[in-house]
Amino acid sequence: NGLFKKAHELTVLRDAKVSIIMISSTQKIHEYISPTSTTKQLFDQYQKAVGIDLWTTHYEKMQEHLRKLKDIHKNLRTEIRQRMGESLNDLNYDQIVNLIEDVDDSLKKIREGKYKVIGNQIETSKKKLRNVEEIHRNILLEFDARQEDPQYGLVDNEGDYNSVLGFSNGGPRIIAYRLPSNHHPNLH
Repeated sequence: NGLFKKAHELTVLRDAKVSIIMISSTQKIHEYISPTSTTKQLFDQYQKAVGIDLWTTHYEKMQEHLRKLKDIHKNLRTEIRQRMGESLNDLNYDQIVNLIEDVDDSLKKIREGKYKVIGNQIETSKKKLRNVEEIHRNILLEFDARQEDPQYGLVDNEGDYNSVLGFSNGGPRIIAYRLPSNHHPNLH
């Protein structure tokens, strides 16, 4: 703190441009920079005064990385064109064989994905069909019960009834009961 205080006094009293960067053994950074300057400006002034270039090696590394990325981009664009059936004249036999194998593998993966989607759709349709068949069976049971004896009706399993007849395979909650004789025969 004392060092930073002295740096601030130099900035104010002497109009000096001061930058202090300290890195502790625990990698914690402490820094002070004059309010009228930036760290980059001070580094640039330092380079001019000493006659060295701090940024050249960093710039060269960045340029090399950029060249590598451009090569990767160019190779990927070429590969895409080849997979689309263009630029095949530049390929040798082994490259064509590898390209055919890659395309075959890609097609296989696409087919497997499509088959899985279609299989799921088929299973869903089968479940829907079983549900509709169950509803149809229940409706047929109700219809048959009404045809055999017009005084029988079907109700949901709610309430107390004196006479109850259960249907096998007729659904979990459908039962038949006999209406008392004082009810109108058309009400079911």
